[in-house]
Amino acid sequence: MRLLINAGNCSVAVAGGEIVAAGDRFDVVLNMPDAEVRPGLINAHDHLHRNHYGRLGRPPYQNAPQWALDIQGRYRDHIAARRQRPRREALEVGAWKNLFAGVTSVVHHDAWETEFEQDFPLRVLRIRNADSVSMSSDLGELRDDGLFCLHLSEGIDGVTADEVRRLAELGLLNDRLIAVHGLGMDEAGAACFRRSGAALVWCPSSNLFLFGRTAGEPLLCEGVDVLLGSDSRLTGAGDLLDEIRCARSLGVLSDARLEDAVGATAARRLGVAIPTLAPGAPADLVLLTKPLLEARTEHVALVLVGGVPRVARADVAAALGPISSRGEEMRVGPVTRWTNPFPVGSTLTRPVP
Repeated sequence: MRLLINAGNCSVAVAGGEIVAAGDRFDVVLNMPDAEVRPGLINAHDHLHRNHYGRLGRPPYQNAPQWALDIQGRYRDHIAARRQRPRREALEVGAWKNLFAGVTSVVHHDAWETEFEQDFPLRVLRIRNADSVSMSSDLGELRDDGLFCLHLSEGIDGVTADEVRRLAELGLLNDRLIAVHGLGMDEAGAACFRRSGAALVWCPSSNLFLFGRTAGEPLLCEGVDVLLGSDSRLTGAGDLLDEIRCARSLGVLSDARLEDAVGATAARRLGVAIPTLAPGAPADLVLLTKPLLEARTEHVALVLVGGVPRVARADVAAALGPISSRGEEMRVGPVTRWTNPFPVGSTLTRPVP
């Protein structure tokens, strides 16, 4: 399908899964003068298969292991029931949560799933990961070249503060590290982290729920590459747009750095192409009817992954031509959208960087 989007900020032409130079002939023309078209968002931290559990816990906690132990006892039956959900379905709950929020690429912080290679509806970035220094028995394989993700200093006690030193002793505190959370670092630990060149994935709503606080200026200051992650709905407030607004309300990152945390900075640190609307780029696009830093899920009018419409407002879907008839209505939270969950004949996941 050759698609032309005439948005308020610019026009973007799509064909063959890529952004192309505008031509004269299109199958579908969308005129959306009150919307902005932009590259799809990058969610640097989620657990896709855990978004159907709901938020669990009775905070505040001292550290993540304490929370994990508590919910495994307190919500044993609830967790057991939701583990019965077929794996593909569970993963897709996380996928649609992200797609409804304009996310086209996500980091799944768990073992790689073969489902991601079988017409999964959004891009899953394959980054090596382990739980944390405290919760993982063997981190030796992460010493090899290549990016890796770890939960780091997720808590507010001395044990979590000490994780930075322990990681340095293991030779893993370096510029290949994509560290998640970091709120428990003390002043010396934050200084050590800044010198290492590691990147930080900030998940403020998850931190605030579990511990009543999140990372501050010493860790989020200029010079540290900050990415943004929604975490799963086990602890996070909702989706990546909720996380953006939460982060902005805290006033630590500038608007420019916050936009880059779900765009250029995230792409650069995760080893994928910088998002752009230039011809030749993948047609991973979101159409928003409100500025990104203020947007909610209801302001997402259209999401394309690899040129394939995946989520659309009903009126936008109706304008997509024959493809609209093969979609189905779906509700995520308070928002209902036309969705296209069907295979396109080839994988939508990116290769390992």
